[in-house]
Amino acid sequence: MNRENPYLPVPMRLEKNFVETSDRNIRTFTLSFLNQADEEAFRYLPGQFAEVFVPGKGESPFGMASSPTEPGRLKFSVNRAGVVTTALHELTEGASLGVRGPLGHPYPVEPFKGKNVVIIGGGFAFSTLRALTVYLLDRRADYGNITVVYGARSPGLLLYKEELAGWAQRDDLNLVTTVDRGEEGWTGRVGFVPAVTKEVAPPPDNTYAVICGPPVMIKFTLPVLREAGYPDERIIMNLEMRMKCGLGMCGRCNIGEKYVCKDGPVFTLAELGRLPNEF
Repeated sequence: MNRENPYLPVPMRLEKNFVETSDRNIRTFTLSFLNQADEEAFRYLPGQFAEVFVPGKGESPFGMASSPTEPGRLKFSVNRAGVVTTALHELTEGASLGVRGPLGHPYPVEPFKGKNVVIIGGGFAFSTLRALTVYLLDRRADYGNITVVYGARSPGLLLYKEELAGWAQRDDLNLVTTVDRGEEGWTGRVGFVPAVTKEVAPPPDNTYAVICGPPVMIKFTLPVLREAGYPDERIIMNLEMRMKCGLGMCGRCNIGEKYVCKDGPVFTLAELGRLPNEF
Protein backbone atom coordinates (compact mmCIF):
# COMPACT_ATOMS: atom_id res chain seq x y z
CA MET A 1 0.00 0.00 0.00
CA ASN A 2 1.09 3.57 -0.64
CA ARG A 3 1.80 4.63 2.95
CA GLU A 4 1.70 8.34 2.12
CA ASN A 5 -1.68 8.09 0.38
CA PRO A 6 -3.57 4.83 1.07
CA TYR A 7 -6.15 5.76 -1.58
CA LEU A 8 -3.54 5.67 -4.34
CA PRO A 9 -3.20 2.28 -6.08
CA VAL A 10 0.13 0.91 -7.26
CA PRO A 11 0.37 0.37 -11.04
CA MET A 12 0.20 -3.20 -12.31
CA ARG A 13 0.01 -5.09 -15.58
CA LEU A 14 -2.47 -7.81 -16.48
CA GLU A 15 -0.37 -10.83 -17.41
CA LYS A 16 -3.14 -13.42 -17.76
CA ASN A 17 -6.93 -13.38 -18.00
CA PHE A 18 -8.09 -16.98 -17.60
CA VAL A 19 -11.64 -18.37 -17.77
CA GLU A 20 -12.13 -20.72 -14.79
CA THR A 21 -15.71 -21.96 -15.11
CA SER A 22 -17.92 -23.48 -17.77
CA ASP A 23 -20.41 -20.60 -17.51
CA ARG A 24 -17.51 -18.18 -18.15
CA ASN A 25 -18.64 -15.98 -15.25
CA ILE A 26 -15.48 -16.47 -13.19
CA ARG A 27 -12.03 -15.56 -14.40
CA THR A 28 -8.67 -15.57 -12.65
CA PHE A 29 -6.46 -12.55 -13.27
CA THR A 30 -2.70 -12.71 -12.83
CA LEU A 31 -1.12 -9.30 -12.27
CA SER A 32 2.53 -8.25 -12.20
CA PHE A 33 4.08 -5.22 -10.53
CA LEU A 34 5.52 -2.50 -12.74
CA ASN A 35 7.91 -1.26 -10.06
CA GLN A 36 10.21 -3.45 -7.97
CA ALA A 37 9.82 -1.14 -4.96
CA ASP A 38 6.05 -1.66 -5.01
CA GLU A 39 6.52 -5.42 -5.18
CA GLU A 40 8.92 -5.40 -2.23
CA ALA A 41 6.54 -3.26 -0.18
CA PHE A 42 3.52 -5.47 -0.87
CA ARG A 43 3.78 -7.92 2.02
CA TYR A 44 0.72 -10.03 2.69
CA LEU A 45 -0.56 -13.36 3.99
CA PRO A 46 -3.46 -15.58 2.86
CA GLY A 47 -6.84 -14.18 3.80
CA GLN A 48 -5.99 -10.56 3.15
CA PHE A 49 -7.57 -8.62 0.29
CA ALA A 50 -6.89 -5.71 -2.03
CA GLU A 51 -8.84 -3.12 -3.99
CA VAL A 52 -8.44 -3.64 -7.74
CA PHE A 53 -8.77 -0.43 -9.76
CA VAL A 54 -9.88 -0.43 -13.39
CA PRO A 55 -9.21 2.98 -15.01
CA GLY A 56 -12.41 4.76 -15.90
CA LYS A 57 -14.61 2.23 -14.10
CA GLY A 58 -13.67 2.28 -10.40
CA GLU A 59 -12.40 -0.23 -7.87
CA SER A 60 -13.72 -3.26 -6.00
CA PRO A 61 -12.30 -5.40 -3.16
CA PHE A 62 -11.23 -8.97 -3.81
CA GLY A 63 -9.51 -11.56 -1.65
CA MET A 64 -6.14 -12.56 -3.03
CA ALA A 65 -6.09 -16.02 -4.57
CA SER A 66 -2.29 -15.99 -4.73
CA SER A 67 0.05 -16.92 -1.90
CA PRO A 68 3.07 -14.84 -0.88
CA THR A 69 5.08 -17.98 -1.62
CA GLU A 70 4.40 -17.21 -5.31
CA PRO A 71 6.50 -14.04 -5.67
CA GLY A 72 6.12 -11.39 -8.32
CA ARG A 73 2.46 -12.02 -9.09
CA LEU A 74 -0.96 -11.41 -7.57
CA LYS A 75 -3.98 -13.52 -8.49
CA PHE A 76 -7.65 -12.62 -8.14
CA SER A 77 -10.59 -14.84 -9.09
CA VAL A 78 -13.51 -12.60 -9.98
CA ASN A 79 -17.17 -13.31 -10.58
CA ARG A 80 -18.78 -11.06 -13.20
CA ALA A 81 -21.45 -9.21 -11.25
CA GLY A 82 -21.30 -5.44 -11.84
CA VAL A 83 -19.59 -2.53 -13.57
CA VAL A 84 -16.05 -3.08 -12.24
CA THR A 85 -16.09 -6.86 -12.49
CA THR A 86 -17.48 -6.74 -16.02
CA ALA A 87 -14.76 -4.26 -16.99
CA LEU A 88 -12.16 -6.60 -15.51
CA HIS A 89 -13.52 -9.54 -17.49
CA GLU A 90 -13.22 -7.53 -20.69
CA LEU A 91 -9.58 -6.48 -20.20
CA THR A 92 -7.01 -7.95 -22.52
CA GLU A 93 -3.62 -9.21 -21.42
CA GLY A 94 -1.13 -6.37 -21.17
CA ALA A 95 -3.71 -3.88 -19.87
CA SER A 96 -2.80 -1.44 -17.09
CA LEU A 97 -4.68 -1.36 -13.82
CA GLY A 98 -4.01 -0.64 -10.16
CA VAL A 99 -4.07 -2.42 -6.81
CA ARG A 100 -4.49 -0.87 -3.39
CA GLY A 101 -3.43 -3.02 -0.46
CA PRO A 102 -2.77 -5.36 1.16
CA LEU A 103 -5.73 -4.77 3.45
CA GLY A 104 -7.30 -6.52 6.42
CA HIS A 105 -6.10 -9.31 8.67
CA PRO A 106 -5.01 -12.74 7.35
CA TYR A 107 -5.69 -16.31 8.35
CA PRO A 108 -3.78 -17.14 11.57
CA VAL A 109 -1.06 -19.21 9.93
CA GLU A 110 1.27 -18.90 12.94
CA PRO A 111 -1.20 -20.43 15.44
CA PHE A 112 -1.85 -23.15 12.85
CA LYS A 113 1.73 -24.40 13.24
CA GLY A 114 1.86 -27.88 14.72
CA LYS A 115 -1.91 -28.21 14.33
CA ASN A 116 -4.17 -30.05 11.91
CA VAL A 117 -6.11 -27.82 9.52
CA VAL A 118 -9.38 -28.56 7.72
CA ILE A 119 -10.20 -26.07 4.94
CA ILE A 120 -13.82 -25.95 3.81
CA GLY A 121 -14.86 -23.94 0.78
CA GLY A 122 -17.61 -23.51 -1.76
CA GLY A 123 -17.89 -21.86 -5.16
CA PHE A 124 -15.67 -18.93 -6.08
CA ALA A 125 -15.20 -18.13 -2.38
CA PHE A 126 -12.48 -20.78 -2.53
CA SER A 127 -10.04 -18.14 -3.83
CA THR A 128 -8.48 -17.15 -0.48
CA LEU A 129 -8.61 -20.81 0.57
CA ARG A 130 -6.56 -21.64 -2.51
CA ALA A 131 -4.03 -19.07 -1.26
CA LEU A 132 -4.05 -20.64 2.21
CA THR A 133 -3.63 -24.18 0.86
CA VAL A 134 -0.67 -23.18 -1.34
CA TYR A 135 0.94 -21.41 1.62
CA LEU A 136 0.55 -24.38 3.97
CA LEU A 137 1.85 -26.84 1.37
CA ASP A 138 4.90 -24.65 0.77
CA ARG A 139 5.66 -24.93 4.50
CA ARG A 140 4.33 -28.44 4.83
CA ALA A 141 6.60 -29.54 7.67
CA ASP A 142 5.20 -26.82 9.95
CA TYR A 143 1.67 -28.23 10.01
CA GLY A 144 -0.13 -31.44 10.90
CA ASN A 145 -2.71 -33.16 8.73
CA ILE A 146 -4.29 -30.93 6.09
CA THR A 147 -7.77 -31.70 4.77
CA VAL A 148 -9.43 -29.65 2.03
CA VAL A 149 -13.16 -29.96 1.33
CA TYR A 150 -14.21 -28.01 -1.75
CA GLY A 151 -17.63 -28.04 -3.37
CA ALA A 152 -19.47 -26.41 -6.25
CA ARG A 153 -22.90 -26.73 -7.79
CA SER A 154 -21.51 -28.69 -10.76
CA PRO A 155 -18.10 -29.94 -11.99
CA GLY A 156 -17.78 -27.08 -14.47
CA LEU A 157 -17.99 -24.52 -11.68
CA LEU A 158 -15.00 -25.83 -9.73
CA LEU A 159 -12.04 -23.43 -9.80
CA TYR A 160 -8.36 -24.28 -10.34
CA LYS A 161 -9.09 -27.65 -11.93
CA GLU A 162 -5.50 -28.40 -13.00
CA GLU A 163 -4.23 -27.50 -9.56
CA LEU A 164 -6.88 -29.65 -7.88
CA ALA A 165 -5.74 -32.58 -10.01
CA GLY A 166 -2.19 -32.05 -8.76
CA TRP A 167 -3.28 -31.80 -5.14
CA ALA A 168 -5.24 -35.04 -5.50
CA GLN A 169 -1.99 -36.87 -6.27
CA ARG A 170 -0.25 -35.73 -3.09
CA ASP A 171 0.06 -38.08 -0.15
CA ASP A 172 0.44 -35.21 2.36
CA LEU A 173 -2.94 -33.62 1.61
CA ASN A 174 -6.46 -35.05 1.89
CA LEU A 175 -8.41 -33.32 -0.89
CA VAL A 176 -12.14 -33.99 -1.15
CA THR A 177 -14.01 -32.32 -4.02
CA THR A 178 -17.76 -32.62 -4.28
CA VAL A 179 -20.57 -31.25 -6.43
CA ASP A 180 -24.27 -30.75 -5.78
CA ARG A 181 -25.11 -32.56 -8.98
CA GLY A 182 -22.92 -34.68 -11.19
CA GLU A 183 -22.72 -34.83 -14.95
CA GLU A 184 -21.39 -37.17 -17.60
CA GLY A 185 -17.74 -37.96 -16.98
CA TRP A 186 -17.72 -36.85 -13.33
CA THR A 187 -16.29 -39.61 -11.13
CA GLY A 188 -15.93 -37.64 -7.92
CA ARG A 189 -18.33 -37.20 -5.02
CA VAL A 190 -21.86 -35.93 -5.34
CA GLY A 191 -23.15 -34.31 -2.17
CA PHE A 192 -23.44 -31.06 -0.30
CA VAL A 193 -20.42 -29.66 1.52
CA PRO A 194 -21.93 -29.92 5.05
CA ALA A 195 -22.66 -33.64 4.64
CA VAL A 196 -19.22 -34.33 3.17
CA THR A 197 -17.59 -32.31 5.94
CA LYS A 198 -19.39 -34.41 8.54
CA GLU A 199 -17.97 -37.53 6.92
CA VAL A 200 -14.34 -36.51 6.35
CA ALA A 201 -13.45 -33.78 8.85
CA PRO A 202 -10.70 -34.84 11.25
CA PRO A 203 -11.32 -35.01 15.02
CA PRO A 204 -11.42 -31.57 16.64
CA ASP A 205 -8.51 -32.18 18.98
CA ASN A 206 -5.54 -30.06 17.91
CA THR A 207 -7.41 -28.98 14.74
CA TYR A 208 -8.42 -25.64 13.24
CA ALA A 209 -11.30 -25.36 10.77
CA VAL A 210 -11.30 -22.60 8.13
CA ILE A 211 -14.54 -21.98 6.24
CA CYS A 212 -15.42 -19.63 3.38
CA GLY A 213 -18.29 -19.99 0.96
CA PRO A 214 -21.89 -19.10 0.14
CA PRO A 215 -24.02 -18.14 3.16
CA VAL A 216 -26.22 -21.23 2.85
CA MET A 217 -23.16 -23.50 2.87
CA ILE A 218 -21.80 -21.78 5.95
CA LYS A 219 -25.19 -21.90 7.68
CA PHE A 220 -25.37 -25.69 7.45
CA THR A 221 -21.66 -26.43 7.91
CA LEU A 222 -21.17 -24.57 11.19
CA PRO A 223 -23.52 -26.91 13.11
CA VAL A 224 -21.60 -29.89 11.71
CA LEU A 225 -18.34 -28.53 13.12
CA ARG A 226 -19.89 -27.65 16.47
CA GLU A 227 -21.54 -31.06 16.80
CA ALA A 228 -18.16 -32.64 16.05
CA GLY A 229 -16.70 -30.73 19.00
CA TYR A 230 -14.83 -27.89 17.30
CA PRO A 231 -14.66 -24.92 19.70
CA ASP A 232 -15.68 -21.53 18.34
CA GLU A 233 -12.15 -20.25 18.96
CA ARG A 234 -10.82 -22.71 16.36
CA ILE A 235 -13.44 -22.13 13.66
CA ILE A 236 -12.11 -19.42 11.33
CA MET A 237 -14.35 -17.48 8.95
CA ASN A 238 -13.75 -14.94 6.20
CA LEU A 239 -16.33 -12.16 5.71
CA GLU A 240 -14.75 -10.58 2.63
CA MET A 241 -18.15 -10.16 0.95
CA ARG A 242 -18.92 -7.38 3.45
CA MET A 243 -16.11 -5.06 2.36
CA LYS A 244 -16.25 -1.83 0.41
CA CYS A 245 -13.60 0.91 0.79
CA GLY A 246 -11.05 -1.20 2.65
CA LEU A 247 -10.09 1.55 5.10
CA GLY A 248 -13.02 1.69 7.49
CA MET A 249 -14.06 5.12 6.23
CA CYS A 250 -17.33 4.47 4.40
CA GLY A 251 -18.96 2.51 7.22
CA ARG A 252 -20.60 0.01 4.91
CA CYS A 253 -18.90 -3.06 6.37
CA ASN A 254 -19.45 -2.52 10.07
CA ILE A 255 -20.87 -5.25 12.30
CA GLY A 256 -21.58 -3.57 15.61
CA GLU A 257 -18.36 -1.82 16.60
CA LYS A 258 -16.19 -3.80 14.19
CA TYR A 259 -15.25 -2.95 10.61
CA VAL A 260 -14.74 -6.02 8.46
CA CYS A 261 -12.13 -4.30 6.29
CA LYS A 262 -9.96 -3.25 9.24
CA ASP A 263 -10.75 -5.75 12.02
CA GLY A 264 -11.26 -8.66 9.60
CA PRO A 265 -12.13 -9.98 7.13
CA VAL A 266 -10.88 -13.02 9.06
CA PHE A 267 -12.62 -13.68 12.39
CA THR A 268 -13.00 -16.63 14.71
CA LEU A 269 -16.55 -17.77 15.30
CA ALA A 270 -16.01 -16.83 18.94
CA GLU A 271 -15.28 -13.24 17.92
CA LEU A 272 -18.37 -13.11 15.74
CA GLY A 273 -20.45 -14.52 18.57
CA ARG A 274 -19.74 -11.37 20.56
CA LEU A 275 -21.07 -9.15 17.77
CA PRO A 276 -24.63 -8.39 16.60
CA ASN A 277 -26.04 -11.12 14.36
CA GLU A 278 -25.65 -9.05 11.19
CA PHE A 279 -23.32 -11.22 9.13
